Amino acid sequence: MSKTIIVSNRLPVKITEKDGDYMLNPSEGGLATGLGSIYRQGYNIWIGWPGIDVSEAAQPQITEQLGEMNLMPVYLTQEEINNYYEGFSNEVLWPVFHYMSVYARYEQVYWDFYYQVNSKFRDAILRVAEPGDVIWIHDYQLLLLPGMIRAEVPDVAIGYFQHIPFPSFELFRLIPWRVELLEGMLGADLLGFHTFDDSHHFLNAVTRLLPVNASANVVTVNDRAVIAETFPMGIDNEKFEQLSFDPEVLRQLENLKETFHNTHLVLSIDRLDYSKGIIQRLQAFELFLQLYPEYTEKVVLYMIVVPSRDTVPQYKELKEAIDMLAGGINARFRTMNWHPVNYFYRSFPVEVLSALYNFADVGLVTPMRDGMNLVSKEYVASRKDNNGVLILSEMAGASKELIDALIVNPNNIGAIARALHEAINMPVKEQERRMKSMRQVVQKFNISHWVKLFMTRLQEVKQLQQSMLARRMSMDMQSQVRNHYKKAPERVIFLDYDGTLVGFQANIDLASPDQELYQLLKTLTHDKANHVVMISGRKHETLEEWLGQLPLDLIAEHGAWHKKYGEDWQKIPGLNANWKQDIMPILDTYMDRTPGSFIEEKSYSLVWHYRKVETGLGELRANELMNTLRYFTNDIGLQILPGDKVIEIKNVEINKGKATLTWLQDRKFEFTLAIGDDHTDEDIFKALSGDAVTIKVGSQVSAARYYLRNHHEVRAFLRTLVAG
Repeated sequence: MSKTIIVSNRLPVKITEKDGDYMLNPSEGGLATGLGSIYRQGYNIWIGWPGIDVSEAAQPQITEQLGEMNLMPVYLTQEEINNYYEGFSNEVLWPVFHYMSVYARYEQVYWDFYYQVNSKFRDAILRVAEPGDVIWIHDYQLLLLPGMIRAEVPDVAIGYFQHIPFPSFELFRLIPWRVELLEGMLGADLLGFHTFDDSHHFLNAVTRLLPVNASANVVTVNDRAVIAETFPMGIDNEKFEQLSFDPEVLRQLENLKETFHNTHLVLSIDRLDYSKGIIQRLQAFELFLQLYPEYTEKVVLYMIVVPSRDTVPQYKELKEAIDMLAGGINARFRTMNWHPVNYFYRSFPVEVLSALYNFADVGLVTPMRDGMNLVSKEYVASRKDNNGVLILSEMAGASKELIDALIVNPNNIGAIARALHEAINMPVKEQERRMKSMRQVVQKFNISHWVKLFMTRLQEVKQLQQSMLARRMSMDMQSQVRNHYKKAPERVIFLDYDGTLVGFQANIDLASPDQELYQLLKTLTHDKANHVVMISGRKHETLEEWLGQLPLDLIAEHGAWHKKYGEDWQKIPGLNANWKQDIMPILDTYMDRTPGSFIEEKSYSLVWHYRKVETGLGELRANELMNTLRYFTNDIGLQILPGDKVIEIKNVEINKGKATLTWLQDRKFEFTLAIGDDHTDEDIFKALSGDAVTIKVGSQVSAARYYLRNHHEVRAFLRTLVAG
């Protein structure tokens, strides 16, 4: 029976040790809650580090205890924790991914341990993984893991979810091990991110740093479709709604009402981290008190900072700066019975947090960068009376969903101060309108919805991969085609040239046939039963020069020219090229604006090439050019053909499909084969009858029956046909 294996850096338990005895308590975290429905069932397993350094003697006992909860530990040494977790994860990936690259330390030893620990996780998974299992890996500490598992078990379903932002390409490329990280991530079948921006940044990094193609959000990696999607993570909204009625929460609520009865409470809850914007939030509150002195004794900022890594220099400095700033504001503004900032540097039980969520008039959540930020959603879920105002940073993933919050730029101190004023003065009707709408979002897109959505999509991706594999020309299919070929007394073989028989060259004149290709074509044409037709977009002069001496027929410039072996070139009657004088200046303009692009002129077509242009810029200009050309070409019988790094403009009458049918006129063959890699070759595939063997090079959607990956596979396939 197949199972789901969840993998994350930490297991969803808290382990405490006292005099050699270990106590295990389930964790309260959002992820643990959401995935509880999965890992607690049947044979499912959650694999992760237990969170503390467990002595070797105690490991068997802990492993057994965890096993009863469907949990499987990966034990790490102190050295591994220091270098893999504190080091690479938190001093390389965390700062770069949160746009704080100045804090990053690119130490080789960090990377070595990161690789080593990811391998440890891989070995743990391989001990329990079986065919048909689904593996769901979580977060930035395990970026190499999907690729490591894929290398060992190629057919397993692997999902990966990134809980923190993914940075723009400009930042990501600073990391020395950037290529290895991306290759590791691409081991997954489905990559989940909180926001569209994150998935877009990932796709941009992949296509610019690796030799892979991406179309929309699908990356093709060695024939496997890998999909990057947006799955905004939710919370267990019911838990927070029900907590509002918990006796302990109600008791805490009474205390708060007593303490702050005539005061507007502004609530801020964060872990100590430089990505949270705590300093800027305090500065904004200070500015608010300066700008609106009438709120003296009427507003309190209730700030909870949960301790985190305060032995690390940046965090220690940050804590000292927060202490000083909070102390300074209190020293400057406080009165006998009012402290403007109530600052706590500790964690609180969930009941106290729930009471604060219920009581606070304003939730102030202004991180500098945050993957999602669940505090904002917890605040919204707790507002059972639909009142209160959320002020939310536009840099938090949640701002894309909670659009009825007051959205601010966390660096804009003035804007936050004004938002505080607006929030405190917002009419109840307006508060209710906004809060109702946000509560609906939090209810609908809750944690179980998120889990279900991700798992369903992962199954769909596996099905998509299967359907693509069905068309990949397997060895079986190749031998069936070979048998059909051998039996046929008369055969016709249509071959495209660029991208089909040779690879693409940055310089288009360097793609002349090599010795191996000449030999292959000679052998093909030497067989009297074979009629070989080279059908290419190349100029007829070029095809003549390269292939004229071989006994085959040539169709050039997508069908504008054709030549039977031993005869002269013929062109389609009635073609004219007067239109070129109108189109050429447009192409010239785009060539001037796009370094690396060039124009190729054929008898009845013009081609704008952008294979040498910087990635991204070429595609952008190509789209612009297509839009510009559409105005000019519609009414003068021209066709625009986008191809692989080219845009071709030609007469509508010119078409490889028509040329193929013209060549076949009144002729019958027992075996027909056509191979091509481009848009223009689709016309051939569509023109040929259903029993023809049609092969697309590359795995894009096609009218062809089969596909091969590249020109090397095409040559290998043709060699098997002519082999004795």
